[in-house]
Amino acid sequence: MIELKNLHKSFEDKEVLKGISTVFESGKTNLIIGQSGSGKTVLIKNIVGLFEPTTGQILYDGRNYVAMNKKEKTMLRREMGMIFQNAALFDSMSVLENVMFPLDMFSNDTLRERTKRAQFCLDRVNLIEAQNKYPGEISGGMQKRVAIARAIALNPKYLFCDEPNSGLDPKTSLVIDELIHDITAEYNMTTIINTHDMNSVMGIGEHIIYIFEGHKEWEGTKDEIISSNNERLNSFIFASDLFRKVKEVELKEEQEHKK
Repeated sequence: MIELKNLHKSFEDKEVLKGISTVFESGKTNLIIGQSGSGKTVLIKNIVGLFEPTTGQILYDGRNYVAMNKKEKTMLRREMGMIFQNAALFDSMSVLENVMFPLDMFSNDTLRERTKRAQFCLDRVNLIEAQNKYPGEISGGMQKRVAIARAIALNPKYLFCDEPNSGLDPKTSLVIDELIHDITAEYNMTTIINTHDMNSVMGIGEHIIYIFEGHKEWEGTKDEIISSNNERLNSFIFASDLFRKVKEVELKEEQEHKK
């Protein structure tokens, strides 16, 4: 579980995050949504420690990240997995070597044990047959699955995903969403996803926060988002064809029920 308490972040005289408080639960897919410039990227960078909050607390299972010393922060980062927007694989390394990279950096296991763990993670994302290929030899969707395998190699407690479906077709995006959701539940991780993809919101949005101009405008689930009366949220989500169609079906059902 990760808890934010009254989180503020300013850059010189510009306040970007304005007192955000929320709880990201373990075993659930937690989504951060919002328009470009809303502050959601700054928020996730504060959570993972790339930025230092101006004021407020970030609690990792009760441990205040902001108050930790350098050594404590380094130890906590070993409990984190990251999936970047562009997969961020090393082109000169094979798929297997990419997944082994964090194990080579942080694990004291033998080479045989590290290799076995990396192969297990690749098998978990159905890519064991591609272990000897290079990133340039596989599709974008497969690269994202390699990134997921690498992110879970150290068996993290916390998984952070920055636009994991960026650049992918809808069918592949669905595969990535389901994989992240299944792994989150399987390993009881605290997963936080920064996304613009409304299909992801409706597919795996177990806990969603909507950021507007630096503050938490709305919070709820994928089931609650459709019936929300928040005008700013509705303006944002109903710009999507998916949400418009869902709303049209909902209104039609209501009218038929009234008859």
